[in-house]
Amino acid sequence: MQSQDDDDSLSAFGYKPELKRTLGNFHTFAAGISYISILTGTFQLFNFGVRFAGPGYWWSWPMVFLGQLMVALCFCELAARYPVAGSVYNWSKKLGGPHIGWLGGWMMVTATMVSLAAVALAYQATLPQISGTFQFIGDGSGKTDAAKNAVLLGSALIVFTTLINAFGVKLMASINSAGVMVELIAAVVLIGLLAAHVARGPGAIVRTDGFGTGETLGYFGAFLTASLASAYVMYGFDTASSLGEESLNPSRNGPRAILRALVASFLIGGLILLFALLSVPNLRSPQLSADGLQFVVLSTLGSTIGQIVLWCVVVAITVCELAVHAAGIRLAFAMARDNALPASGLLSRVSPRFQTPVLPAIVIGLVAIVILVININQPQIFSVITSIAIIMIYVAYLLVTTPMLIQRLRGDWQPAPGRFSLGRFGLPVNILAVVWGLAMSVNLAWPRSAVYNAAPPHHWYLEWGAFLFVGIVGGGGFTYYWLVLRKHTGVLEAHRSVTPDPPAPTPAP
Repeated sequence: MQSQDDDDSLSAFGYKPELKRTLGNFHTFAAGISYISILTGTFQLFNFGVRFAGPGYWWSWPMVFLGQLMVALCFCELAARYPVAGSVYNWSKKLGGPHIGWLGGWMMVTATMVSLAAVALAYQATLPQISGTFQFIGDGSGKTDAAKNAVLLGSALIVFTTLINAFGVKLMASINSAGVMVELIAAVVLIGLLAAHVARGPGAIVRTDGFGTGETLGYFGAFLTASLASAYVMYGFDTASSLGEESLNPSRNGPRAILRALVASFLIGGLILLFALLSVPNLRSPQLSADGLQFVVLSTLGSTIGQIVLWCVVVAITVCELAVHAAGIRLAFAMARDNALPASGLLSRVSPRFQTPVLPAIVIGLVAIVILVININQPQIFSVITSIAIIMIYVAYLLVTTPMLIQRLRGDWQPAPGRFSLGRFGLPVNILAVVWGLAMSVNLAWPRSAVYNAAPPHHWYLEWGAFLFVGIVGGGGFTYYWLVLRKHTGVLEAHRSVTPDPPAPTPAP
C-alpha cells in the first residue's frame, strides 16, 4: 500500500508529486541490478583484471563488494527517509547544503553521460564475436575499423534507449525487468556450465604466477591495478532509489532493492569469475587477456552454447544502457526542478502524455553519442575519460557519505521512524564508507601509465588525466554554478508544493 509519507517527503524538499507511481518491488530491484549489470561488466572488464594480476584478481571482487556494501547501507537509510528522484543530488543537498548538493549532482550527471557512452561500446566487444555480419565497417582488421563500428553500434543502442525512456517509465521498466530475468537466468546457467567444465582446483586463484614482477609494490601493486576492473562494475545500486517518485511504497522497497541488487550482483558475478578462471583450458593463453570472458565461453563451452550466452550478454548490455539512461534522466530532472541547470524550465518539464521528463532523455542521449565519436580516432583518450567517469561517481558518493558522517558525529542524523535503520552500527559503517570511498578514489585516479597512457603516442596529460579532468569538470562546473546559477536556484514555480492556506479563524460569538 502506498504511504502518504512518501509524498510528504517530497514536500520536505518543496516539491509537489508529478511523476506517476507505477513501479513495484521487482521493477526497482531490476533497475539497480541492470545498472550494475554483471554480464555487461564482467564480459567487458575480465580481460583487464587478468592482464594485470592473473587469476588472483578474483579477490578484488569481494574486496570491492565489502567496500561498496558500506556505502549501500548508508544509502539504504537515506532511501528510507528521502525517496526522491535524483537520489544522490537530493541526498547530498539535504545533508551538506545546496553547494555540496549541486557539486554532487553535477559530477554524477557528467559521469552518467560518459558511462552511457562507455556501456554502448560493449556491443562492439560482443556482437562481432557472434557474427561477422555485425562488423558493418570494414572487416575489423583496419586500424580504425573496430572503433568506427563501435560508434555505429553504440549510437544505435543509445537511440533505442532514448526512445524507450522518452515513452515513459512503465515501458522502460517492463523491458528492463524482462531483460533482467533473461540476464539472471543466463548467468545462473552459465555458472552451472562453467562449473561442469572445471579444469583445475581453487588453488589457481591464490598464486601470483609472476604477476607484479617489476612493480613498485610487487604483486600488491598489480592487484590494486586489477581491482579497478571490479570497481568499474559494482556501482549504480542507487538507481533503485532514484526512481523513488515513480515507485510504490519506495521508503520501504527502495532500501531492499538496493541491498538485493548489490548482494545478488556480488554472488552471481563472483561465481562467474571464479568458474571462468577454473574452467578455461589455458590460463596463460594470450587470448585470455585479450578477449576475456568471451574467449573463455567460446573455448570452454563451444561455439553454439557460447553464442547463445553471448546473445544473453547483448540483452544484458541493452538493459544496462536503459537503466543508466533512466538514472541520468531522473538526476537531470531533479536538478532542473531546482533551476540548477541551464534551460531548467525545459529540462524539468514533465510530458502530460508520457508522465516522464522527455527532453533530458534526448539531451543525455545526444551528448553520449557526441562522446562516442571521440572514440573513432582517439580511443586511448576515451578510455581515460571513461575511467575518470567512474572516479567522479565515487566522488559523488563521497559527497553523500561524508556530510552524512558529519551529521552523525554532530548527533543531527535521525533515520526515518519505522524504516530501515543501521542503529548502533550506523557510525562505524558510515566511517568505513567514507574511508573506502577515499581509498578507492585515490586508487582509481593514481597516475598509472599502464592504465592511462598505455599506447603511443604517450602524453603526460593522459597519465594525469584523472586529476586534470576531474579538476576541470568539477572546478569549472562549480565556478559556473557559483558565478551564474547560484543566484537563481530554487524550486521552480511549476514544481513547487502547494501548502494549503490555514483555515480562517472562527468569529467570536
